[in-house]
Amino acid sequence: MGYEVHIRRDETGPISLAEWSAHVEQADDLRMDGFAESTTPDGATIRIEEPGIAVWTAQPDAAQGGWITFDDGEIVVNNPDAPMLGRMHEIAVALGAQMQGDDGELYDADGEPIEEERPSGGLLRRLFGRD
Repeated sequence: MGYEVHIRRDETGPISLAEWSAHVEQADDLRMDGFAESTTPDGATIRIEEPGIAVWTAQPDAAQGGWITFDDGEIVVNNPDAPMLGRMHEIAVALGAQMQGDDGELYDADGEPIEEERPSGGLLRRLFGRD
């Protein structure tokens, strides 16, 4: 399965399939295929068909696949590499959403996890004897 990064909105509601489809249609580097297909090392073909599966046609590493799926009001990419994280951030901004990993971490424009603010050293020192 792998690690997924999601584009989601909390406050303004989920992303609709129609909204996602409209975004893909206007983008020069996205194509709505409605399926993802791959060949395994032993030559078998695996194909998944779902409305909302798009492909990022400008993915620099063809081995990564470039598939972006729509799932229950969210845009999802499995095991995104750095270029895909950057493209996902652009999509998130356009849709008024944010990027969040399976572990709850948020991502910035560079595809890096955003560091959460930690309590100052005084509280940590009192509680744990360290900064």
